[in-house]
Amino acid sequence: MHAIEKLLAKKAGKASVKTGEIINCEVDMAGINDLYLQTLRSFFEMGGTKVYDPSRVIMFLDHYAPASTITQAANQKQFREFCWDQGIDLLMDIDQGVCHQVLADKGLAYPGEIVVITDSHTTTHGAFGAFGTGVGATDLAIILATGKLWFRVPEIIKINFEGKLPKGVYAKDAILHAIGALGADYAVYKAVEFGGSMLEHLSISERMALCNMSTEMGAKASYIQPDAVTMAFLKERVTRPYEIYHTDADFKYADEVSFDVRELKPQLAAPSSVDNVYDLSQFIGRHIDQAYLGSCTGGRADDIGIAAHILQGKKVAPRTRFVIVPASKGVLLEAMEKGYVKTLIEAGATFVTPGCAACLGTHEGMIASGETCITTTNRNFPGRMGDTKAEIFLGSPAAVAAAALMGEIVDPTLYM
Repeated sequence: MHAIEKLLAKKAGKASVKTGEIINCEVDMAGINDLYLQTLRSFFEMGGTKVYDPSRVIMFLDHYAPASTITQAANQKQFREFCWDQGIDLLMDIDQGVCHQVLADKGLAYPGEIVVITDSHTTTHGAFGAFGTGVGATDLAIILATGKLWFRVPEIIKINFEGKLPKGVYAKDAILHAIGALGADYAVYKAVEFGGSMLEHLSISERMALCNMSTEMGAKASYIQPDAVTMAFLKERVTRPYEIYHTDADFKYADEVSFDVRELKPQLAAPSSVDNVYDLSQFIGRHIDQAYLGSCTGGRADDIGIAAHILQGKKVAPRTRFVIVPASKGVLLEAMEKGYVKTLIEAGATFVTPGCAACLGTHEGMIASGETCITTTNRNFPGRMGDTKAEIFLGSPAAVAAAALMGEIVDPTLYM
């Protein structure tokens, strides 16, 4: 069996599982974000009174942090009161940041667990050897009531990235290249394992970006086999015991593809689909109104550090805005301690509070009709970050920072 299948079998109380089988699993951590008030309503509509295990429930006020409308404020008030009434201590209020980064920061993402959150990018936790997946309000309400949820054991496919990325090219470029080649529907309801020698050179931050973006090819979950890099990250954060699973040598993947990244060029997903991917060089010279660095894909301390390196002692272009959204409070503190925040503010960047911000098109960095934005986020369909007549390019942190510096799309490798 694959490591994911062994994980699912253990949580279902079975010796083995097979592809397509419907199983009912214990969920280790159930997360709800502030877009999903319906979860609480569904819980009560089902007859729920007390959640199954408050210690396995975590609430995130991250998508509207802080609230920008009266409705959002009222919703968040209900989430807080639910936590207080139910004895849920893991209330991540507006000061904490994006759910996926918060779980990592606090050592709540670890190998062998099942993480289910009302957020499609819960695949991010495959970077830690966990089975992470997003669900809707009703499914999450069932977990609140029972501690369990059904899953169909997914087909498992493997994407190998071979070689070391060139200087100035990042995991975001590699995964955009893969999505462009394979298509946005390549992995619908499948689990994607990432492998290959490129991983040996990737930090946890970059591995999280890979797993996060697997959602953009339709993945149910993603997976990276825990190694020394994983263990070093977990050692400082995770205090509870966990189990690492390994894939049997004779396991047969449903599909396996490989990409040689040794000569990969910086990539961009052009408007208005994440699989509309080209070499960045095809867009050099395109004016940029807003450069936006943030989100659960590209708002970590390493990403902010890349931007600080590019803008050290320089200024953001006069007719371009540079908005930076740290993924979490932990990220913001680290960026402050390392001097990145001071460097970037002096360069003319604008920092907003940790959270999802304009990534979902509601506040803190919206773009207007006719404007062009380059961003480290994960989606670029019309209206994602503001007006439907705005254009969004997805790229690496270096591509975004270099564009902020020059006011137009440029080759970021020239600024490293």
